[in-house]
Amino acid sequence: MPDSSKHISTFLAHSGAAPFNPETGVAPVNLPPMRASTVRFRDIAELEQVQRRRAEGGRPASYGIYGMDTHIALEDIFKELEGGEYCTLQPSGLASIAMVFLGLLSAGDHALVADCVYGPIYEFNNAVLKRMGIEVTYFPSSATPDELEKLIRPNTRLLYVETPGSLLFQMMDIAALAELANRRGLVLATDNTWGSGYIYRPLQLGAHISVIAGTKYIAGHSDLMLGAVVARDHGIFQRIARTQYAIGNSISADDVWLALRGVRTMPVRMEQHARHAMTICEFLSGRPEVSRIYNPAWPQDPGHALWQRDCTGTNGMLAISLRFTPIQARRFVESLTLFGIGFSWGGYESLVQLVTPAELARHAYWTEGDLAVVRLHIGLEDPRDVIADLTQALEAAQKA
Repeated sequence: MPDSSKHISTFLAHSGAAPFNPETGVAPVNLPPMRASTVRFRDIAELEQVQRRRAEGGRPASYGIYGMDTHIALEDIFKELEGGEYCTLQPSGLASIAMVFLGLLSAGDHALVADCVYGPIYEFNNAVLKRMGIEVTYFPSSATPDELEKLIRPNTRLLYVETPGSLLFQMMDIAALAELANRRGLVLATDNTWGSGYIYRPLQLGAHISVIAGTKYIAGHSDLMLGAVVARDHGIFQRIARTQYAIGNSISADDVWLALRGVRTMPVRMEQHARHAMTICEFLSGRPEVSRIYNPAWPQDPGHALWQRDCTGTNGMLAISLRFTPIQARRFVESLTLFGIGFSWGGYESLVQLVTPAELARHAYWTEGDLAVVRLHIGLEDPRDVIADLTQALEAAQKA
């Protein structure tokens, strides 16, 4: 990792520590979870000072819904990871995405959304945005800035992307998109759950907002739901924070505490996930059943050059297309013993997901027709055991 990541590793190792007791001169290593619904003030002047600081973008503890010291410590970590100035926590990654759209868009507005984004955004559009009179246009993740500019309307307000993409991990050029967004007066927001601020920092490339599902690599243990919105601009952030307060989103102090505990080991976890994933890619590249590996860190991936330019590492995520019938693909997934069948990722365990044809049909990047696609998260298990498991599952599928 480059020096900036080493700095982040050092920061994480010492983050979230409890302050020293001024009377005893001692302090626990970990900040305890501070649970509170109500905050008391010495006098009205103190209350008014806190309210002014909050209006200026600060995060003083003033009411339970805003969070207490535990929450503020985690917000500081997100800001450091992402290189942002402002952060708000949400109860899930999807809630963070929704808060961006609801905070920045009004009836009659238009948003441009990359077709590779997290799948539930499509449902959020159908269930909420359309009902609110907000229009969304999906565009191919491979669209150039010139092609994208032709889709901008007078009422376009938001450019929302995810890179690498959610299912096929295609890279998008955030720097070029930021130049377009700034020139046309749009807000550029991106889902950075894949990079989590440690191996990818889109705010430093020009994005205005970074959304992270802390459920994944931040927490790292598959035991909590968490989201965050990090921004560089005070005005943009205030629109989102005001909407959050109006809706009433909050997150429990215990989940925040678990995330504080988990994020301290994220550097070592992420690096081991990455090593294991590259080992698995090497193995899969030699298997005749595998048509293609989707992982921008893999040298044969079309997005590899962009990944080398913008990222400082990778993680445990990859997808593969298989020369299997639907029955064989199902047998492959169900024959795996070390991989749990599940939709999340970022924890210590390996996971597998069979991607449906309907999901692939939304992606212009997908060009392999009727081939089966499986998304894998490579966990912290010994890669030799993972390879043995994949081998027996591929052989079982061949017999199906």
